[in-house]
Amino acid sequence: MKLPTCNLCWYQRIFMFPLAIMLAFALFPLDTKIKRYSLPLAIAGWCFAGYHQLVVAGVIPEALRPCTQGVPCSTTVAEWFGFLTIPMLSLIAFSSIIALLLFPNQKSSK
Repeated sequence: MKLPTCNLCWYQRIFMFPLAIMLAFALFPLDTKIKRYSLPLAIAGWCFAGYHQLVVAGVIPEALRPCTQGVPCSTTVAEWFGFLTIPMLSLIAFSSIIALLLFPNQKSSK
């Protein structure tokens, strides 16, 4: 899409891309210990995504913004439905991954 990326977007990508590869490879053969080495990546990415969302929302003061060069982190490049931004999509994705890692599908006993 050729959208400009800020520093926080790059950090989120650094944590998301290995997760995509690791979780895919953990399916075949099924690796039940995937949580041990993928959960720290997901939590770190969630922290960056949450911080980025707070910067975009204006909760973080201007002096604490990490993007001093290039594209400002507080700039909203794309917005869908009036509220869905790229940092929020990242936060939702990391939250979903964490939830699926922590609360796996439990088989019901009938």
